[in-house]
Amino acid sequence: MSTDLRGEPGRGIESILRSAAPSALAVLVRRTGDFDASEDALQEALIAAATQWPRDGVPEHPRAWLVAVAQRRHVDAVRSEIARRTREERDAVLAPVDDGREPAASARDDSLALFVLCCHPVLSRPSQLALTLRAVGGLTTGEIARGLLVPEATVAQRISRAKQRIRAAGARFRLPEPAELPERAAAVRQVLHLMFTEGHTASSGDALARPDLSAEAIRLTRMLRGATTPGASWAAETDGLLALMLLTEARRPARLRIAAPGGPPELVPLDEQDRTLWRRDLIDEGVGLVERALATGEPGPFQLQAAIAAVHAEAPSTDRTDWVQVLGLYDLLRVVGPGPMVELGRVVAVAMVHGSERALRDLESVALEPALAGHFRVHAVRGHLLALAGRPDEARAEFAVAASTALNATERRYLQAKARGEPAP
Repeated sequence: MSTDLRGEPGRGIESILRSAAPSALAVLVRRTGDFDASEDALQEALIAAATQWPRDGVPEHPRAWLVAVAQRRHVDAVRSEIARRTREERDAVLAPVDDGREPAASARDDSLALFVLCCHPVLSRPSQLALTLRAVGGLTTGEIARGLLVPEATVAQRISRAKQRIRAAGARFRLPEPAELPERAAAVRQVLHLMFTEGHTASSGDALARPDLSAEAIRLTRMLRGATTPGASWAAETDGLLALMLLTEARRPARLRIAAPGGPPELVPLDEQDRTLWRRDLIDEGVGLVERALATGEPGPFQLQAAIAAVHAEAPSTDRTDWVQVLGLYDLLRVVGPGPMVELGRVVAVAMVHGSERALRDLESVALEPALAGHFRVHAVRGHLLALAGRPDEARAEFAVAASTALNATERRYLQAKARGEPAP
C-alpha cells in the first residue's frame, strides 16, 4: 500500500492513510475472505481518497470511509464475475456496505487475526515477514527490502508466492486457538520488531521517523502479550520485545533539534542527547519488563537487546555507561541471535571497552557480511571509529561515503555535516 500523496495538503493525508490502511485491510479480509481482492479494492479506495480528501476534507472516520469505498469496489468486482461464473462463497460480501460510521467489529481483533493469518505455518519465515510487513505494517516493497537487507525483487516474489500459498492452503481469517500461538509467535515478534524499526528510523524519505508505525507496532505487541497464556514458554521473549520498543521509543523526544530558525530538524546522536527529555514512564515500564523476563529462564534475542537498551536508558551519560556490561550482552546476543546488525552494534561497544583501533580491526571482518555490502551504516560506524582514533581526514571521507548512500534525508544531512567536519549544532 504505497499510494504517493506528496502534494502540499497531502502530507497530513498521507500519514492518515498510512495509519488507517492496515486496519481497513484487516476488516476487508475478515468480511470477504479474499486477501488479494481485498488488497486490490483497498488500493482503489486509497487512490480515491488521495483525489477526494484534499478537495472535500478528511472524513470523520477515515478507516470506515476506506472500508466502505473498498467494499463497494469489491462488490462491483464480484458482481462482474457472477456474469461469468457462480460465486456462492462470496455471497456474504454482497451485504449492504458501511455507511461511513466506525465498524462495530473490533479493529483490535481484526488486526491480530490478520497478523496471525500472514504468519501462517504453510509459509516460510522470510515469506511470513514480507507478507505481514506489507499487509499489516503497510510498508512498501522497498522499505521491506531495506529492513530485511535483501533485494527488492526478492521481496516482491516472496509476497506474491505467500498469497498464493495461503489461498491454496485455504487458511481462514480468525484468531488462532491458544495451542496454535507458540508456533507463530516467533514470526510475529520478528515482524513487529521490523515494523517498529522502520517507524523509529525510516529507511527513506524526508522524516527521520514514522511515529504512527512505531506506535502501531507497540500496540500490536501489547495485543500479542495479552493473547499469551500466563507462564507460556515464549511469554518472556514477547515481554523482551515490548521492553525493547518502549526503551527505544523513550528516547524519541531527544532525537531531533532545530539548528536554525525555520530550518529542517537535525539528528541528535545518542551521545549528544539531552537525557532529561527521555520519557521516564516508558523507561520504567521497559526496565521492569526486561528484568522480569530475564528472571524467568534462558534469555532470548529480544530480551538481550532490551537489556542493552536498559543499560543505556539508566546511564546518566555516554561516558558513564557500563560499556563492559553492554559488550558482555552483545557477546551473548551474537550466540543467541546472531546477525549483521548485532555485529555492527558490538563493534561500537568494543571501541568503548578496548579502544577504537581494536574496533576498526573487528569492523573489517563485519563489513564482509554480504548483507552489509555497501550499507551506509558500515561507513558511518567506520567514520565514527576513525574520529575516535584521531584520524579526522579518513573519518570525513567515510562519512561522505555514508552520506552518498543514505536514503533518509535527516540521516543524510547529519552525515554530510560530519563529512564537512562541522561541529554539532
